[in-house]
Amino acid sequence: MGLSNDRIRFNVGGRIFETTATTLANAGRGSFFGALFDENWNLSQPEDLFIDRNPDCFAVLLDLLRTGDLNIPPNIPERLLHKEAMFYGLIDHLRTAKWGPFDGNRLHLSRSVTGIAPGDGTAIRAGPDGGCCVAHGSVVHVFDWMLEEHPTINLDYQRVNDVGWVDSGNIVLSACERLGRGDGGMGLFSSSSGELRYKFQVSHDNQIKSYSAGALSFSPDSKIFTSCKGRSNEYGIGVWDQITGKQLDFFYESPGWSLGDADKLQWLSGKNCLLVATLFPRKDNCYISLLDFRVKNMVWSWSDIGFLTTAEEKRVRDAIAMEESNSICVVNEFEDLGFIDLRMDGGGSSVRWSSRSRLMKSKMPDEPCYPKLALHEGQLFSSMNDSISVFCGSDWVLTSRLKRSYGGSICDFSIGGDRLFALHSEENVFDVWETLPPPII
Repeated sequence: MGLSNDRIRFNVGGRIFETTATTLANAGRGSFFGALFDENWNLSQPEDLFIDRNPDCFAVLLDLLRTGDLNIPPNIPERLLHKEAMFYGLIDHLRTAKWGPFDGNRLHLSRSVTGIAPGDGTAIRAGPDGGCCVAHGSVVHVFDWMLEEHPTINLDYQRVNDVGWVDSGNIVLSACERLGRGDGGMGLFSSSSGELRYKFQVSHDNQIKSYSAGALSFSPDSKIFTSCKGRSNEYGIGVWDQITGKQLDFFYESPGWSLGDADKLQWLSGKNCLLVATLFPRKDNCYISLLDFRVKNMVWSWSDIGFLTTAEEKRVRDAIAMEESNSICVVNEFEDLGFIDLRMDGGGSSVRWSSRSRLMKSKMPDEPCYPKLALHEGQLFSSMNDSISVFCGSDWVLTSRLKRSYGGSICDFSIGGDRLFALHSEENVFDVWETLPPPII
């Protein structure tokens, strides 16, 4: 674009600021300043422009555009600066200056949020805009990226099983059915107001059925998957269009396979399949399968029935598919990682365990939480009691461990964008971990 070197003056809240078009161009076309210029980046109105906003915050943001560095004076509340940055369309500039790209080995505990619910947490999910939502029993607390809480979503004593973000403005909740009430299932809620927008119905034999919804997963083509348990024959995996709420398909579970009780669903874009895992202790045995809805078939499956060698192998607590290596990673209650080769028939493949038990130095808590797995940008994460381990490289070497001094065991964690959220089982606290920006040389 052609830039003018003419100086530009702003009157912000009674204070005069002088800068150049070159500096303001760093804000980008989509910003407040970009809207003031024509296509040649010339100011549409040459006279001083009055902006009725906070001048102290404007000075910080203007300096950010000039140098790329963020320096916040002690007299400016950070939350006020965030709101001003949102007004000017500079929120991405602010976050980039404060936090670097996500790196599990350089995460820094930036904040802890406490005391938001009377009961233990169920799930935490990172949002697409840097916020999160936390489920406690029948209540879901929603936070934006500034960690300001939005109106609470309350299902009236109906237990929430899972939560998922459709986008920054919509959240899907799955919940248990209550006998005699016809409630339960899955609903789409506004993340800003907490209002129910519509429910996802299950139709069986041309009749609407009441059901309990469990684990959730989403695909890039706007499909929602959830495990379902009904009173009749509605056991399996349901598929809905997240835009219209219309049921698209239903995969009924095969004899001997517990799809309706699944603890974990994961959409695999490369294989165009859905991973479904039903794990111990929900069932006495573990079942992991890949479902291809195009051919309505279970194209790969694994179970620990029949060839257990140790008691530990039976206690698979979580599973996650790793498409790049054509494998599925599992974890047991001792944080031993195991790998199953997807290129082999599941019935004949065993788990290749990589022991991490010897690395556990701390005392086991009285009520340990089941470990959880996550894969993000080539790094593997595993929660165990009160810490989260980070594994890297082709051999998944333990490279760092995230831990703080209070809060109890970690019952769930979630990674989204440039943040990791960890929900603790005690004291109703969740931690926010972010990556510090690289040092300025």
